[in-house]
Amino acid sequence: MHKRIAILISISVILLLSSCKTEFEKLRASGNVKTLTTKAFEYYDQEEYNKAQILFESILGSIRGKTESEKAYFYYSYTQYHQQKYILASFYFKDFVKKFINSEYREEAEFMTAYSYYKISPSYRLDQTYSEKAIEGFQLFVNTYPDSERVAECNSLIDNLRKKQEVKAYAEGELYFNLKNYESAVKSFENILKDFPETTDSEKVRFMIIRSFYLYAENSFVSKQPERFKEVIDRMEEFNDRYPASRFKREITTISKNTDKIIKELRNEGYQI
Repeated sequence: MHKRIAILISISVILLLSSCKTEFEKLRASGNVKTLTTKAFEYYDQEEYNKAQILFESILGSIRGKTESEKAYFYYSYTQYHQQKYILASFYFKDFVKKFINSEYREEAEFMTAYSYYKISPSYRLDQTYSEKAIEGFQLFVNTYPDSERVAECNSLIDNLRKKQEVKAYAEGELYFNLKNYESAVKSFENILKDFPETTDSEKVRFMIIRSFYLYAENSFVSKQPERFKEVIDRMEEFNDRYPASRFKREITTISKNTDKIIKELRNEGYQI
């Protein structure tokens, strides 16, 4: 008796659950590729990107090689982007370009490959791998489509990313300076001028090189000081030629006076020895 009641309850639960299926679940279970394709695009247009993504995933294998597969795969890539799954979006846009070489969507897909990485470019304090990938992607786009209306936007985005990398490089140099690792500070600031020749902060960077090198020389062994302070003088002369009305003129003058004083003291000591 109890067994029969348990069976009846189980059947009732199953029937209840099947009747409670949502329209979307019924649609998924239908297996009707044509209907699923139509509804996937409808969900996309209604900005229900998660549902669209699920339906696109269920049909992409079935419509491979058919006319609608190109648009479906392109929209599927966008469902990833609109759900902020930017790494996956970049992957699928890139894969789209490989699969549909002659597609009318190819240019946009190549741009979105790079732009998806741009969306996850982090603060300058963090690792800049995604920034580098975005720069590479935008540069490739510009080289591939030099007449595209997106070229100006790509160049602007590259400038933004490059500035972020430059700020990170300066922060690293400044960190070495604050840690009193002046030799590494000099190298870091010099690398900024090499890696970012277009920098608008070249005056400040060169001033920090002089400042770091002065302290590096001051904290060197006495035997190394003459040549290193001579290097400080050379760098100050170059700086004054470049920036005769520099905003750092007062600081440079102070460093120059201190350097001259130390060199004279070193000469006197050498003469006495």
